Formats: sequence, structure tokens, C-alpha cells
Amino acid sequence: MKTLNWLGAAGSAAALMLAAPTAWAQDDDILVGLITKTDTNPFFAKMREGAAAKAEELGVRFQAFAGKYDGDNDTQITAIENLIAAGADGILLLASDTKAIVPTVQKARDAGILVIALDTPLEPIDAADATFATDNFLAGEMIGQWALGTLGETAAQEARIAFLDAHESQPTVDVKRDQGFMQGFGIDIKNPDRRGDEEDPRIVGHEMAGGSEVGGRDGMETLLQKDYDINVVYTINEPTAAGAWEALKGAGKDDGSVLITSVDGGCPGVRNVQDGVIGATSMQFPLLMASLGVEAVVDHARNGTLPAPSEGLDFYNTGVTLVTDRPVEGLDSITSEDALALCWG
Repeated sequence: MKTLNWLGAAGSAAALMLAAPTAWAQDDDILVGLITKTDTNPFFAKMREGAAAKAEELGVRFQAFAGKYDGDNDTQITAIENLIAAGADGILLLASDTKAIVPTVQKARDAGILVIALDTPLEPIDAADATFATDNFLAGEMIGQWALGTLGETAAQEARIAFLDAHESQPTVDVKRDQGFMQGFGIDIKNPDRRGDEEDPRIVGHEMAGGSEVGGRDGMETLLQKDYDINVVYTINEPTAAGAWEALKGAGKDDGSVLITSVDGGCPGVRNVQDGVIGATSMQFPLLMASLGVEAVVDHARNGTLPAPSEGLDFYNTGVTLVTDRPVEGLDSITSEDALALCWG
């Protein structure tokens, strides 16, 4: 797809900042819909902002919908049905349930609507026409490698690791980040498409935090009751990490003895890196992801072209960058100060 050629497969931070928008004629007959998991998470808010801005720039109509909570499949189904009825040309979807939504997605595709999954691939991934996403396995692997490098090989063999995941339904983005962390840390992940089958004794447990600060706090409290000696924490996203920190602080473990890792790159999370709350996070680029999605829908509506995946992948990679103020030798990263110029939310 010609509108995506300006970004390399790696999606470096410099390329993201310097990329020039494509010029388009106005066409208010084209309707693009965006459906996010919620309208409160800053990651989804930034996507909505990016999609709306790109739609306005290109002169096309735009409608946004969101679930009532993370995991709300029913509201997302209703949103797709509304967009089918409205004659949408394309739907950008962040699915809460990557399997249950597929039959409704197929209805949209049967109606001639281009469906692009954003951030979270459907199951199977080809249930959507295309996927624009962070390489979530790599995002998890980066923070796992950072935790391993920070502890050192010897200390890592005695680590006590807490996992604060998203949902029992195991959406792909949730699993990929979790399993990527394990591989980066040197844990045998068994089946990379499912979590929970690993047998490494260093893992204290997995708690479902729902991607929220409250969930992160509650999940961390539960795991601390199982093992107070936890010294490494993987979190699905930065709100979860903030909640985990509150639980650790309440338990008297805010002395720097616990490494917290995360994924997102939102401004609050980057500031938490700067303040020493989060040791390292993997930064995503949601505004770019949504902007490219709108461009892809418009391009398809005008000339029928479909977006192509990045080389060697089954999705279009919108980039990921490690953010930490405690760099590890051999692992590329940027500082929190540099990340503040790129963050969102």
C-alpha cells in the first residue's frame, strides 16, 4: 500500500517524528469507524485523537465507539452493526475479545467494509483484512531482557517474578507481551500462543488486572500474600504498573528492591520511569497506528488497494522502543527525557 512506504518496518522514533503526511483530496462520502476497548484508557484516547485528526485532514467522515469496560465484547458487536448499517467504508477495531468478535467482523467484511485490527490481532489474524500493531512479543521481550540484564544472570536464577496480565480470555496482545517477557528473561515459555503452561519455579503467579490501576494494586496485593519476596514484576500496561507500585509501597517494598516493567509509552508511564517507579517500559505509537489505519481505509475506498504486512511478519509493524533511565549494555534504549518528547496520553 503506497501510503505506508514512508515508515520502515522497525518504525524508529526518528522516522515517526519526521514522517510527512500524504496529501489527499476532500471526500466526505467516505466513512471511517474506530472501535476501541474503552474510551478512558489514554492509549485508546490517543488513537481516537490520531484517527479523528487524520480523517479531518483527509476530508472524510469519522465515527468513534468504545466498550463500556475492557472486555466488553457486546458493545463492540453493536458498534460494528451500527457501522454496517451506516454504510462505513472501513472499521478500525481494537477487539476486547479477539475470538468472539470474529463472526461480526465477517459480517462487516461480507458487506464490503475493510476491517483493520489495531494493536490487538484477531484470532485468527486473517479474520481482519489487515492488522496494524506493535510487535507485542518484541515489546515484552525487551523489558524481559532489561530485567535480566539489570539483575544479572546469577541473581536472575533466584528471582521471584509476579505477572499482572489483562484477562482470563487471553487476548493476543496480552499473551504476546507476557510470553515475550518470559523469553527475554530466559524462561521456557512452552506454547508461545498461550500463557500459564510454564513450569519455571521463579514464577510466583499470574493475576488478571484488567489493564487498570485498581486491578494492578489488587493483583499485586494478592501475589505479595503468596510470596513477599517478589523482586521482579511484569505488568501488561502502565496503569497496571502504577497500581502495582501502590501495593508495593503499602507493603514497605518501595525501597528499590523490586523491578517493575511495563509496556505502553504513555506520558504518565514515562514520568513513572523518570521517578523510578517503573524500571523500563516499551513505548508504542498509537497515534501513528490509528492515523495509518485511516489512510489505509481511504486508500482502499478510492482505489481498492490493501495494506501489506511488514516484511517477515503477518501484520504491519508500527514500531516499539525501550524506555529506561538504567540502560543495559547491548540493549538499545532511550531515556525518559527523550521519551517525553514522543509519549502520549
